[in-house]
Amino acid sequence: MGLVKRGSTWWMSFMFNGQQVRRSTGTADRRLAEAILGKVKVQIVEGRFFEKPKEEPRRFFELMQRFSTEHAPRRASYPRLLTHVSHLTQFFGDVLLSEVTPKRIVAYKNKRYADNVMPATINRELATLKKAFNLGRREWEWCSDNPVTRVSMEKENNARDRWLSLEEEYRFCHVAPGWLRDIVLFAIHTGLRMGEILALTWHVVDLSRRTLMVCKSKNGERRTIPLNRTVMDLLQQRARIKPAAVDCVFWSEAGTPLDGPNLRRAFRSALKKAKIEDLHFHDLRHTFATRLVQVGVDLYKVQRLLGHKSPQMTQRYAHHYPESLRDGVDALERVSTNLAQSRGTLAAVPVTA
Repeated sequence: MGLVKRGSTWWMSFMFNGQQVRRSTGTADRRLAEAILGKVKVQIVEGRFFEKPKEEPRRFFELMQRFSTEHAPRRASYPRLLTHVSHLTQFFGDVLLSEVTPKRIVAYKNKRYADNVMPATINRELATLKKAFNLGRREWEWCSDNPVTRVSMEKENNARDRWLSLEEEYRFCHVAPGWLRDIVLFAIHTGLRMGEILALTWHVVDLSRRTLMVCKSKNGERRTIPLNRTVMDLLQQRARIKPAAVDCVFWSEAGTPLDGPNLRRAFRSALKKAKIEDLHFHDLRHTFATRLVQVGVDLYKVQRLLGHKSPQMTQRYAHHYPESLRDGVDALERVSTNLAQSRGTLAAVPVTA
């Protein structure tokens, strides 16, 4: 490692990992060049000389914009993610990413509570923020920290257990327009989420095998589900009336893809006409699971049909079918009966000397 003068400027010349490296010191002063060379030697020993130079500071708006255009469109919950991004951007504005601190995130939570937002919604918004920062840190190299990891999530009330009764289903179908009735029946008989239903296209439907593939699921994994006769009849009818230019399974009256806000609006209107209270569209998924469990379908099968990653998420439906536990206690009676019969048989055997 040494100095070489080129013109009026001193250059450093040294070997690193078997390669010759030449860097200008930017000065014609020999003593200053030697001081710079000494500093570089220390940095090389400490492993800092070849570090990637820091990029210009990024802003929160840039992070949300890239998240919305690159990551969110690949998710089934795309419309909802855009809503989260809107709320987050309105609060944090155009601050630097380094200025998004845990203290500021807690202030966001307090603001959302002041807006009468439920804890579950706040947690979903924080999850979106956390994912965006993870992408910015791990893949885009825009930041070195994720402040959301140091903020506690809110405690949610998961006690809701609402499903649509058969009588309510009849009333709803009686007042709902045909396109909405098809979607609701489809949801009840498949257990798909709203985003999964709206994202369905005909190329994932296999009427010959009576299956369809969910490509845009909440957890990002594909799954194939079987179709019962009700769903088959519904899909065959829709295939016959499908506009030529439409690829989606469920379309609007204008022949365009449906979106979540319009579907929710029509759903609430039909519920009001049918005089059905306290029912969300997601409760149709609960209806699917509850009805399966109530007729004795194994919880593992329910888990697979719902696309749950863990059985704990499906376990909430177990209380709907206490008869499924009867086999356990009946087994005790069989053990006792078998024991009594075996003792009776032994008692009947004559004892020989």
